[in-house]
Order: sequence, then structure tokens, then C-alpha cells
Amino acid sequence: MTSVSPENGSVPAPPPGRSGQPPFTGTGPPPTGGDGRPSREPAEPLPPDRFLNRELSWLDFNARVLALAEDPATPLLERAKFLAIFANNLDEFYMVRVAGMKRRLQAGLPVRGGNQMPLRLQLELVSQTAAQLVARHAACFVDEVMPKLAAEDIGLVHWDDLPTPERQRLDSYFRDQIFPVLTPLAVDPAHPFPYISNRSLNLAVSVRDPGGGPELFARVKVPNNVPRFVRVARDAPGMRFLPVEDLIAAHLDQLFPGMQVVECHLFRVTRNAEVEVDEDRDEDLLQALERELARRRFGPPVRLEVAASVTDHVLDLLVRELDMDSQDVLRVPGLLDLSSLWQVYNECDRPDLKDPPFVPATHPRLVEGEVPRSVFATLRDGDVLVHHPYHSFATSVQRFIEQAAADPAVLAIKQTLYRTSGDSPIVDALIDAAAAGKQVVVLVEVKARFDEVANIGWARMLERAGCHVVYGLVGLKTHCKTALVVRQEGNQIRRYCHIGTGNYHPKTARLYEDFGMLTADPEVGADLTDLFNVLTGYSRQTAYRRLLVAPQGIRSGLVERIEREIEHVRQGRPGLVQFKVNALVDEAIVDALYRASLAGVRVDLLIRGMCTLRPGVRGLSENIRVRSILGRFLEHSRAFRFGNGAVGEAAGAEVRHDAGEFWIGSADLMHRNLDRRVEALVQVTSPVARAELGGLMTTAMGEEVEAFELAGDGRWTRRAGRPGTPLTHLQDALLGRVAGAAK
Repeated sequence: MTSVSPENGSVPAPPPGRSGQPPFTGTGPPPTGGDGRPSREPAEPLPPDRFLNRELSWLDFNARVLALAEDPATPLLERAKFLAIFANNLDEFYMVRVAGMKRRLQAGLPVRGGNQMPLRLQLELVSQTAAQLVARHAACFVDEVMPKLAAEDIGLVHWDDLPTPERQRLDSYFRDQIFPVLTPLAVDPAHPFPYISNRSLNLAVSVRDPGGGPELFARVKVPNNVPRFVRVARDAPGMRFLPVEDLIAAHLDQLFPGMQVVECHLFRVTRNAEVEVDEDRDEDLLQALERELARRRFGPPVRLEVAASVTDHVLDLLVRELDMDSQDVLRVPGLLDLSSLWQVYNECDRPDLKDPPFVPATHPRLVEGEVPRSVFATLRDGDVLVHHPYHSFATSVQRFIEQAAADPAVLAIKQTLYRTSGDSPIVDALIDAAAAGKQVVVLVEVKARFDEVANIGWARMLERAGCHVVYGLVGLKTHCKTALVVRQEGNQIRRYCHIGTGNYHPKTARLYEDFGMLTADPEVGADLTDLFNVLTGYSRQTAYRRLLVAPQGIRSGLVERIEREIEHVRQGRPGLVQFKVNALVDEAIVDALYRASLAGVRVDLLIRGMCTLRPGVRGLSENIRVRSILGRFLEHSRAFRFGNGAVGEAAGAEVRHDAGEFWIGSADLMHRNLDRRVEALVQVTSPVARAELGGLMTTAMGEEVEAFELAGDGRWTRRAGRPGTPLTHLQDALLGRVAGAAK
């Protein structure tokens, strides 16, 4: 992929400040010496403006997604995919984050988070930044991706572009498939303004009597149960798509016979999608959640998107009737709702315009030879660390659960389910296990955002099959990814475990990068037994042997280990902290990392999304580097490394990859994960697994790897290679490594 940094490969010092993020002005403690260790003990408190704003940081993350769509080196249909991902991400940001800020502002609740930017100012800056990103997004589609698709015989066309035979065919399609489900809704004194459902496409139509009279307004909802793009010219080479709203607009005379259509414009509303259940009041969580889900579609609007062509008087009517703030209105050039580009991506069978296909490899330890060997026998020989999607989910985690369900020696299976697929082989295996008489306990998190309906369905299906189903703990979401298998082996009981960073979801396991540890370690088995007793019963246990568990233990456990690295440096030993997470927002952990940097600890942070820490600031964070890696797979794993006095003498120093202390698990470094969720990290003790994790961290932070890097003022810059020596993409390197190992 191309990059935007200078050709010499260095990252320039950005100008002070950035749009939205306030510049860093704090003086902070004194700088470190040339060897990376403190020149003297800190004498001043940490500066008050040491945190970046989390909402603007999230928008920066989505801007990095957009940068992949804008990159000419990204395969063309992958560019369309990233445009779709950007659009869907921004929808969810408004439905959750912007909706939450508006709700707190209306309720007069205080600002949350270390940045302490007033809510009203945050909303203004979010609106400004989002508008700039939407303009870039639309320009990328209209000016670059759409013309390049057309050059490859993949066209998005308008009704006026179609020849007469195609129009005649589509006239029939409209009459038979679209017209019967359309309902034009008038707006006048006898017809109130209709409810506009969340994320639906709508046509705002103005009509008048041909004999004269005032303009009348009507709304036509674009049906969401037909494809967004209608295939045209099916017998011609290439593929062409007509937006269904164009087809409807071309036939409005059939919806308003006898009237003159003056104008029509597309618009779209995004609503608050948060679900609030009073778990202390509601006795039946499933019924309460179903009631709230029915109300979700009536949440207050938080964003109005309109076609750039919309006239002022139509826009004024929409803003007035929807009771919108003007800053929440976005004029969008080109098509609205580019998340629909997923349809184009999926329907176009053009491998030359997509990333090269790959087949996940079976982990070498799990390859079945001429004499098949069970997963249990393999785990008795030592732990197995699987790295998805490079390692197959089907031949590792899924096989583990399926073999447990079929094995007559297995007595019980206990598992958490946060998200899974619509045709989940994991759920099928659990049902088979219950039918075979095994004790099956499944914690289904019915409050998993946007998967609530599916998870309620899974919960009821598992209950009908005879599984013991638990819905989680009052006041907490259960986000940990854990499975425990109890097996009778001779005169003893042995426990086998899986603890991962990703969901038990076979489909996303091919798209999301995640780690999972399979183990028969007795201490981990005892820990998971204790954890499931917490989740299913009234146990108050908070201390574990090889686990750190939120909400009690992860923040304190990580801070304790960061402080231990500081002490190593004070005793003259090297210090190292390396984190790979999706988000770093928690103020206590950020401050601990600042203290570590001031003490001379080397801190490497690989963060896909939000980061409120300011790296590389003189007198505060000179020993901290922050990188973000994006690509064809969603970087989703969470891994933590502490040098333990054995590694970290200098950036780039040669060290043993397996040296230090390693943890993996489900928790990001955010308040919701550390305070309001059940999360689990497990210590990785296998030397082979530690070496794999350490090698990944070292490679990801290496000078030869393509990445985005964060500066202290909040600016992200894309790294560049030298002429003739392009940088390596981490995911491509890992794909090559796994493919080579499988040969």
C-alpha cells in the first residue's frame, strides 16, 4: 500500500495541535536522560491536559479506515469494502457515542473521561470532524472508486443512463417486486409527519396538482427487504447496478397518479440505539430486554443525512419535523449509505480486484496424522496457542467443542457465548452434548450490543435442548471468551480449557485477528471452574491463580505489573511494557504508562482504535510509541507483555522473544471493560507460545513494518518506506509465514 509520509521513511514532526484535539501545553515532570532513564525524580504532578479526547480519537480511527479506501494500492473492490466499513462504523458511532453524549447533555450529567472537554464543545467538534470525513468519503467514492469500477465493467448507473430495453425490463421488475410494498405517506393537517425508522432510506417527495395549488409533501420509504442495488444488463459482459431509490424515483408517477412530481430527494435518519434495562427491577431479563428492543426503533434522532441536491425548503421541513439540531445535518454528495457497497463486493466475482484468497492452516500441533489424535491427547502434551484467522478456527476451537460433545468420557461443558454465527456449529455441538446426557452450562450474554435479538433466540434454543442457560450477572456484561471441558480419565477428573480474545463465531474467525489458548493446565482449569461458579452462582471469588478477571482484577493487575517494571529500572535492570489492544482510554492505566515512561521503561503500544495517551511528549512520554495497524483483517486480539527485568534495554535491542511475562484475553483498556464487564486475561506460560507473542510484538513495532503512528498532539501519520524498499504489511507477513509452515 502507498503511504503519505516522506520517502526517507521518517515520520515528520506534525505542526502543534490538530483540528479537534487540543494542543499539549503541560510542562509535566522533567525529561529523561539520554539513556532513557530519569535524570531526576519527578517533582511535579502529571499535566492536566495529558489526555486526548476519546470521541475525536475514535473519528481518527475511522479516518485510518478511510485512508485504506483512498489508497490506490488497495485492490479496487477492497477499497469499496473499506468505504462500506467506514459508513457502518460511523452509523454505530452516532447511534451509541453521539447519542450518549446528547443524552448526558440533556440530563445535565457531568463530563466523563480524563480529557474533560465540555460536552457541547465535544458535540460541535464531532460534527465538524464527521462532516469533513463524510466529504472525503463521498469524494473517494464518486471521484475514484466508482469511475475505476466502471472501467472494470462494474458500473453503478442511473435511470437516465439506461437504454430502452433495460428500462422496459426494469419497469416490469418495479411493477411486480417493488410497487406492491411501497406506501406513500402524505404530510398535511390530516396526516402527521410519519415515523422515520433508524437507518432507513427515504424519499422526500414534493408534488402539486397540475391545475395549480401549493406544493404538497410526501414521504416514500425505500423498502429494506429488497436489494439496495438492482442488477441490470444481466446478459451483458460485466456487472451494472442501479440504486433501487433511482428505480422508485423514476416511477413516482405511479405512486402519485394525476399529480405533478416537483422534486424528490433521498434522506436518512440515525437514531439512538442504546438499550437500557433496569436489572434490579425486572425479574425476567429476557422479557425486559425484548420490551426495550421493541422501543429501540423509536429512539430520538441523532443525525440526518440528506442528498447534496436537497432544496432548502425541503431540508427545513425535515429538520423541523424531526426536531434536529442544524449541526447534526450532513449533506452527502453522491450516494447515501455506502455500507450497501458490501452487496457489490459480495456479488462481484472478480478475484483480480480483491485480496488474494487464503485458506487458514491447521495449527501444526493439531494436524491429524494417519492415526487421528484427539485434541485432549494433544493438550496433555502442552498448551496450544492458536492465532486466527491464520490458524483455522474449525480445526482448533470448533473441533475442541465438537470432540467434547461427542466424547463419552466428557462429563460437562461450560461455555460463554457473547456473539456467534447464525448457523453456529458451536451451538449445534452444545445441543448434541446436552442430548447425550452431558451437563452443559452456557452463559449467553443477551445484552451484547446489536446481537440482542439473535442471542435471545440462542438462549431459548439451548434451553429447549436441555442446556442450563445463564444470562449473565446483574449490572455486568459477560464479555470473556472461555470454555471448560470436564473429562473423566480413569480414576481422575481432568479439565481442558480454551480462553481467547475473540468470539466463538466461525465466520468472524476468518475476518478477525485473534488469539486463543487451549490448555490442560490444572491451575487454569481450577481458575475457570471458580469463574463459572461466579457467573452461574453466588460465589464472590476475586483472586485467581493464572487469571486476571474484571471488574475486580484486571486494572489493578496491569497497573501492579507496570509499577513492577518501574521498580526494575530503579534497581538498574531494563524495563519493558508492550500492549496490543483495540482501545486505550482508561485514565489509571494511561497514567501508569506515563509514570513508566518517566522512569525510563520502554513502552510499545499497538492500538487499533481509540487512544487517549499522548506519546513522545518531552517530559512526559518520550519512551512511549503508539502504532495502529489496519488491513484486510480486523486486528482484534488483546495481548500484554512485561519485561520482568529481562528485556527492554533499548528500542530495537535484540532480545529473546519468549522472555518476560505474557497475558492474552478479552479486555480492552476502557472503563466499560474494566468496570462494567466480566473479562478474563490468562497468563501464557508455554515457551513456544510466549515466543510467538513476543515475536509478533517485536515485528509489529519494527522499522520495516507499515503502520500509522501517533504523535503527542493527536495526529496520526502513515509510515513510508525508502525508495525501492517498501515497508512490509504485518498481516501479509503472517499469512506468508503460516502458509510456509503448512507446506
